[in-house]
Amino acid sequence: MKFLFAVCGLLLSFGLSAQTWSGDVASIVYNKCASCHHSGGIAPFSLMTYAEASPMAAAMHNAIVTGEMPPWPPDESFQQYSHSRSLSLAEKTTILAWLTNGTPEGNASQTPPPPVFNSGSVLGNGDLTVRIPNYRSKAQGGQDDYVCFALPSGLAQQRTIRAIEVIPGNRQIVHHALIYVDPTAAYPTDTVGGDCGGPQDAALITAYTPGSTPLVFPSGTGFKLGMNMPAGSNIILAMHYPEGSYGMMDSTKVIFHFYPLSATGIRDVYAAPVLQNWSLSLPPNQQTSVTAQYPSSGTIPVDISVLSVFPHMHLLGKSIKAYGINAQGDTIKYINVPHWDFHWQDFYFFRHIQKTPAGSVIKGEGVYDNTVNNEHNPFNPPQHVYAGESTTDEMFMGYFHYMYYQPGDELYDLQDMMGLGVSELAASGNGSWNIYPVPFTDDVTIHSSELQPGDKVSLYVYDAQGKMVKMLARNVEITTGFTGFHWDGTTDAGTDASNGVYYLSLNRNGAFSSGKVVKN
Repeated sequence: MKFLFAVCGLLLSFGLSAQTWSGDVASIVYNKCASCHHSGGIAPFSLMTYAEASPMAAAMHNAIVTGEMPPWPPDESFQQYSHSRSLSLAEKTTILAWLTNGTPEGNASQTPPPPVFNSGSVLGNGDLTVRIPNYRSKAQGGQDDYVCFALPSGLAQQRTIRAIEVIPGNRQIVHHALIYVDPTAAYPTDTVGGDCGGPQDAALITAYTPGSTPLVFPSGTGFKLGMNMPAGSNIILAMHYPEGSYGMMDSTKVIFHFYPLSATGIRDVYAAPVLQNWSLSLPPNQQTSVTAQYPSSGTIPVDISVLSVFPHMHLLGKSIKAYGINAQGDTIKYINVPHWDFHWQDFYFFRHIQKTPAGSVIKGEGVYDNTVNNEHNPFNPPQHVYAGESTTDEMFMGYFHYMYYQPGDELYDLQDMMGLGVSELAASGNGSWNIYPVPFTDDVTIHSSELQPGDKVSLYVYDAQGKMVKMLARNVEITTGFTGFHWDGTTDAGTDASNGVYYLSLNRNGAFSSGKVVKN
């Protein structure tokens, strides 16, 4: 099972010479591996300490060399996305050099402080919470368990979604969750066969994968986005529990944050399976190419702005691509996944909105491998497979988040704008930390009552996904008269950090502690 050897990506390089765990590698692992490989994470082993990481050298080396990890399928030479997990050549070189040189630890007292992973909500209490009933995974005998839950929203009137957060009930077994809104409330719960892939007609609005962050729509001056949830809708959770999770319990929930009913100026975001092909016929013992187009005839009548893409196939999928062709014959690139893996799928938000003008068509291309060479083929020997909703059937779909175009949409940087508006979290849970102001806008002072003159400290700022944002101090000695560390709200790259919650991680004389700060 692939996720058992998930290394969840690796590595933010600090240089290529004299790699040690404390000097070079720990920060790399924290940034790209730890979102899965921490205590309570989806991966079967933690990589948060040298004692945990060094014995896994062979598995880590194999995962990197083969390209199995990180779980980031899109070809980034085709398009740029927000929050990429892909690795550069320098990053791979750094970690491989450490692995092949005997995994030296270096000076243990200088190990960077690790990221902080919140086992609960990042956004806090919302306006609507739906939770699946306690469910015991049936994944055994080499089979994963795919089940669907239909939960009533109870909404008496339509509301506009500002943010969505999926909270796994058991992070060790929730491999992914697809979240749909079903306005018809007709799709049923299906926990019997273990092969429910989710509805074909409901709107797929977001997804959870290990290490993912909540979906928060931009809400700034002149650019406020949201999605409508009709009254009486059901929420569908299509859950994936991997092999090895048999008998373990889960009760995943989804928290919705709505705009106030009085809010104005919100632009509607739509989620729809724009690309579909339900005439799939995949003979055994061969590879089959398929296509889809929208509209099926003619062209798009209005300009649209495409925010994200979610390509979807099942176990026989080999590759998938989605793109637009405008009236001049130019290509609008959405996504290219040269090596499809059903176990790692997600909404991929573009770094910049992709304008798709009137007169365009949207196209999809896919290849299916229904041979014995496909290790994921559910049938041995291969059988004729057709379109359907079970995971042993097949699908060819391309979901999109999109809206009607307005001039300048393509200039917005979605990575910067999709920060978390979570100031309600700022006032709790900071223990010995003294932080002012709360929340902050331009500059914040960070102190801890634990710090004493002569202490050797390192202080790092991490985002909610466990990626390092700012190194505020490394191996600094506290002196008499110390008044605190200052953060100007920028990243190590010199850009402004997005609004949201950030986690402080402190190494004080080899002992670790943590706090949080909110940028608003």
